[in-house]
Amino acid sequence: MSGQLCRGRFAGGHPSRPPGPPPTAAAGAPSRGARGAAAGQRNGHAGPGFPQRGIAAGMRGRTMSGPRTPEPALDGQGDSPTGSRDEEAAGGMQCSQRMLSFSDALLSIIATVMILPVTHTEISPEQEFDRSVQKLLATRIAVYLMTFLIVTVAWAAHTRLFQVVGKIDDTLALLNLACMMTITFLPFTFSLMVTFPEVPLGIFLFCMCVIAIGAVQALIVVYAFHFPHLLSPQIAHSAHRTLYRRHILGVILPGPALCSAAAGFSLFCYPVSYLLMAAVIFLPYVSKAAGWGRARLGGPREPPAHSLEVFTFDLHEPLSKERVEAFSDGVYAIVATLLILDICEDNVPDAKDVKEKFQGSLVAALGASGPHFLAYFGSFATVGLLWFSHHSLFLHIRKATRPMGLLNTLSLAFVGGLPLAYQQTSAFARQPRDELESVRVSCAIIFLASIFQFAIWTTALLQEGETLQPSARFGGREHAFMFAKLALYPCASLLAFTCTCVLSRFSTAIFHAMQIAVPFTFLLLRLLVRLALAGLRGLRGLALPAQARPARGAVDGARSPLLPAPC
Repeated sequence: MSGQLCRGRFAGGHPSRPPGPPPTAAAGAPSRGARGAAAGQRNGHAGPGFPQRGIAAGMRGRTMSGPRTPEPALDGQGDSPTGSRDEEAAGGMQCSQRMLSFSDALLSIIATVMILPVTHTEISPEQEFDRSVQKLLATRIAVYLMTFLIVTVAWAAHTRLFQVVGKIDDTLALLNLACMMTITFLPFTFSLMVTFPEVPLGIFLFCMCVIAIGAVQALIVVYAFHFPHLLSPQIAHSAHRTLYRRHILGVILPGPALCSAAAGFSLFCYPVSYLLMAAVIFLPYVSKAAGWGRARLGGPREPPAHSLEVFTFDLHEPLSKERVEAFSDGVYAIVATLLILDICEDNVPDAKDVKEKFQGSLVAALGASGPHFLAYFGSFATVGLLWFSHHSLFLHIRKATRPMGLLNTLSLAFVGGLPLAYQQTSAFARQPRDELESVRVSCAIIFLASIFQFAIWTTALLQEGETLQPSARFGGREHAFMFAKLALYPCASLLAFTCTCVLSRFSTAIFHAMQIAVPFTFLLLRLLVRLALAGLRGLRGLALPAQARPARGAVDGARSPLLPAPC
């Protein structure tokens, strides 16, 4: 009887139902097999590497139910049948999808606004861009990159956590809000770190926030495993839930543990604290490499006994492509929005100044801020085109591997630094003697943000059969076009940086020319790629000896895999 009671509770049934023959399914109600298939499909999208298990779960549901029945229609979100969602809502449970979207949006905002203390670095008009200013700015950028990557680690841990937790109730939603509230405090502690880099209080408070985030996430794990109906179906029905709980805690807790050590070292040796905080970023990759090394040295492990359930829910696998895209879109959207804040704050003329300095002419007052508006439009075009390149890249990606995820995070970190590039270029009018250094800083940020996108593409090509759509592989019709699109900004920014080294007097004109030329090149890129490919084919045809030149049909049939088909 206890076994039947547990099965009823885990399956979402009612253990208080009186004994008797099972009720027949009403018309339109999902059968057990359909529910199993729907659960299998949901599990198949829980993360990379799970589609086979999801399909298997659905097939088991159909087999146990006997004859196959039509699957119920899904609601707008496609997470579960509408009837089961109504039952869950009546029981105080909800689907976690909307809460995850809210959390992803909040985390992308927090990761991006970390750049604000760096952009607000005050450099007076009389102060030159000397070695001390360069050191201050480089230190703040380095600390920003570290904290941005730590926030992305917290986001990844949150994503792993809700691969395990399938549903939420009021208590779990409040715990998640407590976790988000602690995360929103991180920009304040980061501001203390960059303003007072040698005072341990800012580092200590930042580490305590990370510890609190890990503690709340661990509490969510304990609460969810105490009420198994909140877990994903394959974990809720597992006989080895303790192993699952230990595994997810092993994903969540190492980062806060390192930050607790960093908080202790901040009281007497703060440089060690920065090293420990940097270790939080690379800890997942070090542990993965260590596991690979143990497997190589110790050989393959013996398979488990048949009586034990095989544990295949690998939380160290890459995150799903959809979650990576959602987080990346959030970062790009916030960066594009941050650009207008300084326009609204610093370039709305004061009524008294308009009356006294510009004889009441608002047009003349706005004209004095012309360089700021030019810098804004150029910076927004840069952010928009980098997002478009990112969108095009992930449109052709089938699966994001772990190295691709790391490269995407690094690219987003430098995309978050684009408001700093805007600040530097908008300062040309105020500090014309420092325009060369400002142009070089802006070119470096744009180059690093775009070159990591190109590195994602290169990494995907190394495993193209697994990671890329057929059209984007070597020899595919979109391969050359994607290569040109992703290489455009790295080449343009590097060319502008090099030209400023040779023609330093024209650095501002060179930078603005790059900002104007790149969008027009994007519009004509497909035509330019077609012309380039046609020219390459013509040169290849001229290089072949006349007697060794095959027929036209043979050339088309034996096309080199390194030379793609026409776009």
